[in-house]
Amino acid sequence: MTFLTTVLAETEAASSSFPTIIFGAIALVVFAALGFVVWSFRDVANRHAVKADAYAAAHGGGHDAHGGGH
Repeated sequence: MTFLTTVLAETEAASSSFPTIIFGAIALVVFAALGFVVWSFRDVANRHAVKADAYAAAHGGGHDAHGGGH
């Protein structure tokens, strides 16, 4: 037997207790939950723009000479 036929024979013997559609539904729910987390952090940088400008003005402003800025 070749390796491929051995693997195919083993995958037929090891059946899952869930239907295939359940795995897709789980993936969809996880993807939606992670999308909600990303969506909840939208526009965070702009919420603090005034603070960032004030900090930059108080501490010399401009770009960081060491290359560690954003």
